[in-house]
Order: sequence, then structure tokens, then C-alpha cells
Amino acid sequence: MRMRPTLSWTPVGDPLPATTDPAPVAELLGAGGVLVLSGAGLSTESGIPDYRGEGGSLSRHTPMTYQDLVSSAPARRRYWARSHLGWRTFGRARPNAGHRAVAAFGELGLLAGVVTQNVDGLHQAAGSTGVVELHGGLDRVVCLACGVRSPRDELAVRLAAANPGFAPVPAGVNPDGDADLTDEQVGDFRVVDCAGCGGLLKPDVVFFGENVPPERVERCRALVREADSLLVLGSSLTVMSGLRFVRQAADAGKPVVLVNLGPTRGDRHARARVALPLGAALSGIASRLGTAVPDVPATG
Repeated sequence: MRMRPTLSWTPVGDPLPATTDPAPVAELLGAGGVLVLSGAGLSTESGIPDYRGEGGSLSRHTPMTYQDLVSSAPARRRYWARSHLGWRTFGRARPNAGHRAVAAFGELGLLAGVVTQNVDGLHQAAGSTGVVELHGGLDRVVCLACGVRSPRDELAVRLAAANPGFAPVPAGVNPDGDADLTDEQVGDFRVVDCAGCGGLLKPDVVFFGENVPPERVERCRALVREADSLLVLGSSLTVMSGLRFVRQAADAGKPVVLVNLGPTRGDRHARARVALPLGAALSGIASRLGTAVPDVPATG
């Protein structure tokens, strides 16, 4: 049976009042030792939609599950057709002001680390180092038989050669890089397998129905233990993969501040929730802290 992603949660207790004053974020960063946990909302200004915000992709799109990918050849054909087309757009996305501000905070020595739930690689492209990709990265693929990882761009070349002229117009592209295509648009798209052993290929990301590797979870837990505070950027924290670190920080008595336009599942664990667009808010705080965030296009 295909597993659906968690779409919502039932709030417990009184809601955390939101503020449009960025002071809680500035105070946290000014003290240093901040661990950043970012979600899809940080990348929307780069042209990548989020999952659960207004107009989020889960309202029209159920992501592929691991079980479907490995067990169904038609499902793999649909997935790779959509993902191949989506990569053409997704791979052109550029870091926005929010990503560049996080990189600037790191350069100022204010961060204990960056953990991202995103698979777009935009933190690294902006200059952040030591980023932990909680759910992996779309810029590479892994063979499920031999375990070899290879660049996504190499696979794109192979898929293009196997499907000359494949260029349907998608209805949109989702946060997992999956383009919205009809079955008619998918047609008889040809999937390619591992060039080394012939095994099934999968983007090196955690699919719905998979678990985050335990060693990666422990690495993130260690970062929470070492940090003085936790700053969550653009995540509803609906799924446990990110929420558990908010709970860990709160249980340890460390301040948690959220920047998200809508309520989050972590509100009751937080000191404050700032409801502001991330790019402008973080750029303004960076300026206060004595560094400028370049104003460059987010997509190209």
C-alpha cells in the first residue's frame, strides 16, 4: 500500500502568538552558538515551492514512495520522467537572500552548524560549509545494488540520450524535484539503470517510506547537544525528522526560535515564532550584525 506523507497535525494547547519583530532572531544570533535547521520555506524565494505552505505541492501531488519505486516498473518510469524534466528547472535554481544570509552568519562565526531538510543544495551553493543534508541531495544518484554514487548531471545526459525529444511542458515542479506530468506526457519514457552493474538507480535522497540513516540522525543530535540554541527557518515541522531536534533542544533548556509564516508543529517548544519573509528578515539581521548580503538573482 502506498504511504501518504504527513499532511497536518492536531495542535495541542494554546497557539504561540506570532510576531513580525525579528528581534528574537537577532538576539539568538548575536549570542552565537546557533544551530540552524532549515526547511522548504527557505527555498521558495529561489523558485522552489514548499510542501505545506499556501499553495504547497502536497495539495496536488503525492511524492513517490520508496516501496513504489523499487517494486513497480511503471512507477519508476513515471518517477524518472517527471524527475528528469524537473531536474532541468530544479538544477538551475540559485541561492536566495536567505541562503546567503545563513552563509554570512557562518562566516561571522555565529553558527554551531546547519542542518537542512531540503534536497536542493542551495545552502552549499551560497557558501555554507559542513551542511548536514538530513534528507540527502538531488544532485547525485545511488545504485541500490552496488551502492555507487554518481553525479545527477551524468544521469541527465544518459536519460536525454535514451529519450530524444522528450520535452513536455509540466504544470509545475515540486520541492522534491518531481515535475507535474500526466500519464500521456510521460508516455513510453525509457529508464536507464546503473552503468556499472545494471542495478536500479535512486536519487540520493530519503523517500517517503524510508528512514533517515541512523548515523545521520545521531550526527544531528550531537549538533543539537553542542549548540547553545536552535533557529528553525521555513519549516512547518510536521514530520518527525525535523521536529525531534526541536524537542531535543527544548528538553535540554536551549532556546528555540522559529521563522515561518504559518504555525508549526514545534510552536509549543519555541520561545518565539517570527512571521516574516525569510530573505528580507535574514538580510536585515545580517546587516545589523555588520555584514552585507549580496542582492543577486535567485534563479538563472
